[in-house]
Amino acid sequence: MFIAYIVVTGLAAAANVFSATLDFIRYKQILINMAKVGVSESWLTTLGILKAAGALGLLAGIRVPLIGIAAAIALVLFFIAAIITHLRGRDYSFGLAIVFLLLALAALVLRVASL
Repeated sequence: MFIAYIVVTGLAAAANVFSATLDFIRYKQILINMAKVGVSESWLTTLGILKAAGALGLLAGIRVPLIGIAAAIALVLFFIAAIITHLRGRDYSFGLAIVFLLLALAALVLRVASL
């Protein structure tokens, strides 16, 4: 169980670091999607910081379980909010957000199960 947790946590952390990097460099497709749902470009840095912090928290959670649990919960809530934002903006292209949500949820479940 612990090996599965490590693998899923590594994938979730890597995915969030990648996504945060796209936010930091202001990747064109991210800007287009944010405009579709009415989120200001000024939020990009904050969103990137939250994703990067979540990724670091997941990795720290390998050694300190409570940090990993808190980070996974925060990422689950973050991506639920992202999906709601897309739905509210009538934009149904949030497939990646679902993948990120499922990775964070899997990391949370596996972290708790491995205790």
